[in-house]
Amino acid sequence: MQFGLLQIFQNHGSAIDDAGLWREEIAMALDAEELGLDSVWVVEHHFRDYAACPDNLQYLAYLAGRTRRIRLATGAVILPWNDPLRVVEKLSVLDHLSDGRAIFGMGRGLARREYAGFGIDMETSRERFDEAADSILDALDTGWFECNGRYYQRERTEIRPRPRAGFRDRVYAIAMSPDSVEAAARIGAGMAIFSQAPWPTAREGIDRYRELFRTRHPSKRIPPVLTADMIVCDDDAGRAEEMARKYVGGYLLTVFEHYELMSDHLKKARGYEMYGNSVEILRAIGLDVVVENYTQVQAWGTPEMIVEKLRQRREMIGDFIFNACFRFAGIPGDYAHRGLRLFAEKVIPALR
Repeated sequence: MQFGLLQIFQNHGSAIDDAGLWREEIAMALDAEELGLDSVWVVEHHFRDYAACPDNLQYLAYLAGRTRRIRLATGAVILPWNDPLRVVEKLSVLDHLSDGRAIFGMGRGLARREYAGFGIDMETSRERFDEAADSILDALDTGWFECNGRYYQRERTEIRPRPRAGFRDRVYAIAMSPDSVEAAARIGAGMAIFSQAPWPTAREGIDRYRELFRTRHPSKRIPPVLTADMIVCDDDAGRAEEMARKYVGGYLLTVFEHYELMSDHLKKARGYEMYGNSVEILRAIGLDVVVENYTQVQAWGTPEMIVEKLRQRREMIGDFIFNACFRFAGIPGDYAHRGLRLFAEKVIPALR
């Protein structure tokens, strides 16, 4: 089983200055290598404290110079917000700087306010993603970029530095909706999800992905699904539950606010039908129940509790990569860092 550190750079309520936020995140990433984690995954978000890392490729290039072994992954580059040619160039640079340790994770984004900040129509996200993903992966294979789509046009252009190697065996796509599941399978990417639905429900989407992948790429091995959790790891079970209810539940509230998940605009957003169809369901269930259900899905607790939860998850969904985020929703930085160390000391050896 592989383990990654997920970094979301959330500065909840602007509780500390941004310089302090970045120092804490860098320290955790460097510790992740020393503690034996396999990878570090970094989000892309813009304009708000929800997640203050606008350029994950730049940050990972910095980490490439500070680390020796750990793999460096975008979790994810939001393709509609980026020029696909520049994504290829930056990935090629990162792969050279890290001596082949780069992993390419991609997504299409959900926040209306982030699309508005870039002046991009959110309803064009699916077409933009599909055009960009195909041209980026082809360019990383061949060293030449070209695209003749509706949104991106570029004559055949050589990439320098030339890519060290293609990314087909180290690419993931965020797949939280049915059409994103289909897109991930179509391009041969691994399926990456944020843990949020009960695992019997999540299994339905995972099975669908595996079926589509097998049909599209019968000669390829289906990559293990990547699941990402907001977790608390504490030697004391009572304190772990108290912190999880406060901060894991608190994190979900920031998700609802940032993505406006109970807003009527999602009902009319082309390409986001799943989210639009969920608005009335969420309102009927009530936010308190949704927060409780979400908290219970995450793998938090004592090391022994986390080990058991992850074993049960494996029985439910098969092989998976586990990404753990320790710092979110204003959880104290030193507490998050201790949780990372405890997780590496007691959880990882038990599951490896």
